[in-house]
Formats: sequence, structure tokens, C-alpha cells
Amino acid sequence: MSKKIVLAYSGGLDTSIIIPWLKENTEYDEVIAMAADVGQGEELEPLHEKAKKTGASKLYIEDLREEFITDYVYPTLKAGAIYERKYLLGTSMARPIIAKRLVEIARKEGAQAIAHGATGKGNDQVRFEMTVKALAPDLKVVAPWRLWNIRSREEAVDYATARGISVPVTKERPYSMDRNIWHLSHEGADLEDPGNEPKKDVLMICRQLEDTPNTPAYLELEFEQGIPVKLNGEKLSPLALLTKLNEIGAEHGVGVTDILENRLIGMKSRGIYENPGGAIMYYAHQELEYLTLDRTTMHYKHLMAEKYAELVYDGVWFHPLRESLDAFVDKTQEVVTGKVRLKLFKGNICSAGAWSPYSLYNAAFSTFGEDDVYNQADAEGFINLFGLSTKVRALMLQKNGLLK
Repeated sequence: MSKKIVLAYSGGLDTSIIIPWLKENTEYDEVIAMAADVGQGEELEPLHEKAKKTGASKLYIEDLREEFITDYVYPTLKAGAIYERKYLLGTSMARPIIAKRLVEIARKEGAQAIAHGATGKGNDQVRFEMTVKALAPDLKVVAPWRLWNIRSREEAVDYATARGISVPVTKERPYSMDRNIWHLSHEGADLEDPGNEPKKDVLMICRQLEDTPNTPAYLELEFEQGIPVKLNGEKLSPLALLTKLNEIGAEHGVGVTDILENRLIGMKSRGIYENPGGAIMYYAHQELEYLTLDRTTMHYKHLMAEKYAELVYDGVWFHPLRESLDAFVDKTQEVVTGKVRLKLFKGNICSAGAWSPYSLYNAAFSTFGEDDVYNQADAEGFINLFGLSTKVRALMLQKNGLLK
């Protein structure tokens, strides 16, 4: 009876050589490849022939774009989760959905293991494997980069050539990149020196600021219970809406982040992220929460968002704590419905108005003009009670000669 393993497959050099390596060096004699379409913009259909030529018994091509947005992006957006106040978690959110589908295919095919091409230095190995542990603890995980002797691209090319695997000669960008419908990341090469300003050719989605239009663009984004549903009055599918926001945001250079982040495994890593559509969604969502959430709830939600981001970054998407936090978030989002108008200009996103039927802003109370609903004399009693503990401590210090 053959032993099967399911491989997360991209068709690149690494995953192409992983297929024969698995068959030569492990107990698995059948490798089933799975290519996930999370919006990386590549044509995946030709991978069928390539996967078969390199030794895979079959290839699954899975369109996960819509599910990625609705089941991973939207919960993270509603939570307001941003890792270390900058990173919108593009790669972090994509790994659990890919790993989940790997598990589903492994069950369907009767496979005993899953393999991935993540290196032993990064976060992705954790994200893939934590998902497998949560959903299929009986499946074994094989990570060739932690096992084989290949240590460079040149060695990988030699390995491929020796086995008749075609490796097209291309002029490669020097950066390690990860792309999906939500973001594009760039790491490595000159970016490894935090003192280097990113070169002009780094960005592949967003325009450089000096090349953006000299006139601002206005847009209106509508939400229902924390989820964006309409752009400029037009109801769009999640995929169509994000695609359009990416186009608009990229033209005006918004959503570019330069971060020196703390990886889960202990080292710092410098990355440039392009998130035009995501940056717009996050900004608009926050503006609507300013309008609809009370002070106590909003402040606590900010504390929760930091933990939520950490859980997503660390790859523990399928964890009781994250799922429990979702229940809290969903309750807060019951009133996050309305419309936000934004102005985009030279890399900036500015608020140009917000409206909601659940708005807590009441001009009658907030006005600097005359009103008949608020007695300003009431503030004195509030301050006396609010400041009582402060006053009692100050009296003690004064009595003991410690108050100067």
C-alpha cells in the first residue's frame, strides 16, 4: 500500500525539487501537490503539467480568494488587529487557510502526512504546522528545509538539473516576496540593512509618492456590522470590492509600510508591505467605530486587538482564545454600520465625513454654543468624586512633609 503526502505547491524552484526529494528521501512514494490561489495574480493552470513532470501523482488547484477575504481578512479587520502597530498581517492570515485546505485534501486522499517549503528561519513553518496540529494532530509534517543539505539557490538548481527538472533562467528580483489579494511583501537584499531607504524599484503595486496624482481622490465606503459592502454606492462582492480598493489606493500611493518586526522565533526582520486596499478598509472601519462605539468598549477593544494580532501573527488561528475574541468582536460590530467618506492624496488617507444610524455623537450635548440639555455645574461634583483618591493621597503626603 502506497504512502501519500500532500505538498503545499507553488511551482517555484523550491517546491519543484521538494517533490522528487520527498520520493527519494522519505517513506512516501506518492506526492500529491496542492496550489492555493489566494490572489497572487499568477496563472496556475500550467502547473498541472509541471507538477506531473516533477513526480507528483496529481495537482489540486484551489481557488481560496473569496473564502480568504470573508473568513480570515474580515474577522481580523473587524478586530482592528495590526501587528506591532504597522503590519496588516497579509501573509499571517493566508497560511492557515492554505494549511486547512491541505488537511482537507489529505483526508480526501487518505494521506498520512503534509509537506511545506517554508524555511527554518521564518514564521510560516509555525503557521502551517500549528494549523495541522489543531485540525489533524495525527498527520505528520515534513519540512525539507529543516532536513536536507541544500543551502543555496545554486545547489537547488543543480539538484533540479540533475533530475531533468526544467528551471527557466530568469532575471530574478533580489527580494523574497509573498503576494496575495490582501498584500505584497518584500524582504531581503538591501532591505536587510535598516539604514537603507527602500529603492524605487521595490514597490510593485503602489505608485511612488512623486508619481501619484496631484489632485486628491474621494471615495465612500459603506459597512454593515463591521464588514465593507459598498464602494461609492455600488454593492460589490468581497473580491471585487478589495480588488477595486487596491487599484484606487495603489494609484495614490497609500498603504506602504516599512517595518522592522519581531519574528515569532526570536529575530528581527525588516519588511516593506504594500496594502493599498487593506489600509483603506482599516482606516474607514476605525472612523466608523469612533462614531459608534462608547469609550469603555472602544478602549478595551484596542487592548484586545493587540492580542488578536499576536495570535494571528503567531499562527494560532485555530485556537479557542481567538475564536472567543471573535465573539466579543462580533458583539461590538452590531452597531458598526454606516458610511465613511475618505480623501486619498500623496500616500495619505484622510477622513472626509462619517455617518451612521447608530452614531453616538449628539451635537446637542457636544456643542460649544448655548444648550439646554447639559448643566455645567454638574461637573464639579463629578470632579470631586473622580479626584477623591488623588486628594486623599496628597493630604497624606502634605501631612508628612513629602509634598513639595
